[in-house]
Amino acid sequence: MRYKLLQEGDIQVCVIRHPRTFLSKILTSKFLRRWEPHHLTLADNNVASATPTGYMENSISYSAIEDVQLLSWENAPKYCLQLTIPGGTVLLQAANSYLRDQWFHSLQWKKKIYKYKKVLDNPGRWEVVLKEIRTLVDMALSSPLQDESIHQAPLEIVSKLLSENNNLTTQDHESIIVAIAPLLENNHPPPDLCEFFCKHCRERPRSMVVIEVFTPVVQRILKHNMDFGKCPRLRLFTQEYILALNELNAGMEVVKKFIHSMHGPTGQCPHPRVLPNLVAVCLAAIYSCYEEFINSRDNSPSLKEIRNGCQQQCDRKPNLPLRLLHTSPDLVSQEATVTESRTKPPIVTSNEIHVEVERTNSANQKMTANAGNDSEPNLIDCLMVSPTCSTMSIELSAQADRILGCYVEILKILSDYDDWRPALASLLQPIPFPKEALAHEKFTKELKYVIQRFAEDLRQEVHSCLLSVRAGKDGWFQLYSPGGVACDDDGELFASMVHILMGSCYKTKKFLLSLAENKLGPCMLLALRGNQTMVEILCLMLEYNIIENNDTQLQIISTLESTDVGKRMYEQLCDRQRELKELQRKGGPTRLTLPSKSTDADLARLLSSGSFGNLENLSLAFTNVTSACAEHLIKLPSLKQLNLWSTQFGDAGLRLLSEHLTMLQVLNLCETPVTDAGLLALSSMKSLCSLNMNSTKLSADTYEDLKAKLPNLKEVDVRYTEAW
Repeated sequence: MRYKLLQEGDIQVCVIRHPRTFLSKILTSKFLRRWEPHHLTLADNNVASATPTGYMENSISYSAIEDVQLLSWENAPKYCLQLTIPGGTVLLQAANSYLRDQWFHSLQWKKKIYKYKKVLDNPGRWEVVLKEIRTLVDMALSSPLQDESIHQAPLEIVSKLLSENNNLTTQDHESIIVAIAPLLENNHPPPDLCEFFCKHCRERPRSMVVIEVFTPVVQRILKHNMDFGKCPRLRLFTQEYILALNELNAGMEVVKKFIHSMHGPTGQCPHPRVLPNLVAVCLAAIYSCYEEFINSRDNSPSLKEIRNGCQQQCDRKPNLPLRLLHTSPDLVSQEATVTESRTKPPIVTSNEIHVEVERTNSANQKMTANAGNDSEPNLIDCLMVSPTCSTMSIELSAQADRILGCYVEILKILSDYDDWRPALASLLQPIPFPKEALAHEKFTKELKYVIQRFAEDLRQEVHSCLLSVRAGKDGWFQLYSPGGVACDDDGELFASMVHILMGSCYKTKKFLLSLAENKLGPCMLLALRGNQTMVEILCLMLEYNIIENNDTQLQIISTLESTDVGKRMYEQLCDRQRELKELQRKGGPTRLTLPSKSTDADLARLLSSGSFGNLENLSLAFTNVTSACAEHLIKLPSLKQLNLWSTQFGDAGLRLLSEHLTMLQVLNLCETPVTDAGLLALSSMKSLCSLNMNSTKLSADTYEDLKAKLPNLKEVDVRYTEAW
């Protein structure tokens, strides 16, 4: 039978016998706390007399208890314990046998734990100490008490013992670790013990103790830890353990097998805490690689000084030794004869970290123009090739480089698991790395694999994390696009990201606008090299009238006509534009209803047959149209009423309509598969007066949001929805 460890005030009934003179000294400890009116005192003549009501004056310490026994003499009171103490005996009477046994095991445990504390506080021969540790572990494992402290108390005793004795041999270390291993199967090691384990991983990474004892401990930490912020030494121990695995002969193969064991053989990891904990360990380890340089930020050139060529560095008084190598006169005299003069890169050294900055002449001009601005520049702006720094490289020490390689490789391994990729993308979306890491060419080059995996994933919750987490903050898309600090190719990854984002981004027009404002040059260059995605982007910019400047439009057309694929797609665009003009030409019906069972192809064929510039009311109710027909609907300039009742029109089509049909007044979405994701886009259709969302997946929160953002909305049907 299992028992709960007694807590303060749990013992309620106390019977005290022989000698009576000791009665004044018998008062409760943490367990013997309360003194009730029905307690009895057995005097020498065995005549019972009632004890006074109140608390005892003094307590009995656990160290004073010499023995604890179940009362066994003939005609003894039921459910009693006998405590032997100096100068007398204390009898404790419980209400039932279960409570008596609970008291018995709790008092025995407390008595023994005090004994082991005393023995191990003054260690003699380590053979004896090791034997006592094994006995202590066996006692904790065999105890019928169920309480976290039963296993934690021995670990804390051993932890204190190790912290106070630094002269142990490696063999002693391993013997102690093996002895306490059974307790670690279901318990986290205390902080001091984590420090001891970290030291062992660093000094003996190839020890079998690391594989056989530490592996289940780290597995338990990764599966059950909820917050490394509350126990950072657990994270540090996990970090050192993984580095120890990497030191084995097979290296990253062993680490990969360990991660696979944490994920499990199925397609879905059954432990939701494993991925966040692994990512937390990786981020902390990567941060530690740049920590020395981060700590010396106050003494190194700021981002503004880097932008301004470190002109103010002479006024700084660094606490740590830093060295600036000024412009070489020979280099300046050589470069003075050519049109583009370059300055020799200033070098900032902080012990093991080396930063090199090269600036172009155009960048210097831009810096001069902005010299009067005292605001700190945007991080990504400062690391961009244009108009600030052309390159920024960081060299780490051999040890830091080894740690960085290991943990970036782990991020790459994590990104290969389909079920982990959405959560991993979400965790990395805010770019949780220091600026020194983003400026390190090796880091961004290795991390490119992870970003590529995000860009290849068709799930919107994954590839949407390539964009910034909020407006005004750069994301992975900006970092790995041409001109970004992390871009090391000719734009292949950029084209891949644009392709996947265009396929799912409901703000297509807004996305095209941002590309036209910030990345038009790279888009045109890639299109000139025959990249089909960029050719499509340029065609869409022309089709949606994104580019207003005439010269830029002509330049885009010239770019398109310079390649076969561009020429073909531009001709198709011209054909669509002619059809659009014919479609939007004034005339045709004002109302149109398609027969039931009509498809997207039927609608496209009908709209291409004549002019529909006057069409104001279109009913597609009970047809088989889908979101694909939205690209035809957005070409109807006069459309004010649209009926999509009982169709397969979904969120993607709804997003496209919200961008282009802003003058729509009546929309019927009854019994369509639209969800909150698409319905929220309707907030931009300010002219909506009537909206039917009957029998959709509308939530109450989305309904309230739409009501607040659509001021002209008068008629709303939300029956058979969550908002009803």
